[in-house]
Amino acid sequence: MNSDDTPTLEHLTALAHAALAAIPPQFKRELDGVGLRIQDLPDAETLRQLHIDHPLGLLGLYQGLPIGFKQGFVSVQNVDMITLYREPIVAFWRNRGGSLPEIVNHILVHEIGHHFGLTDADMSRIEGESD
Repeated sequence: MNSDDTPTLEHLTALAHAALAAIPPQFKRELDGVGLRIQDLPDAETLRQLHIDHPLGLLGLYQGLPIGFKQGFVSVQNVDMITLYREPIVAFWRNRGGSLPEIVNHILVHEIGHHFGLTDADMSRIEGESD
């Protein structure tokens, strides 16, 4: 981290890769070809497309075709990608408290859920059942 204890892109990248490494093997096999990147903030076009008014309102994003929707050959233009946004995650962490690695893990698993075809409602229901 840097001098004011704000996690850097490098620190958040390391946390995301550690969370990805901890994914059970039966799920990790299905993530072959899914990219992972960490950016400071979502771009204006992404926010506009998702109808999000504030750049801190998006913690992560899955872009691609969920498993089961893919048919045969997927071109390079259709590479699946999970993006985590550092500044919104840091703001969320500071506001909510708790463990930054656990927050990053939760967001990454949520985006992986989209890759598996789960909706936000599906994931909320599953999380509610596990409490």
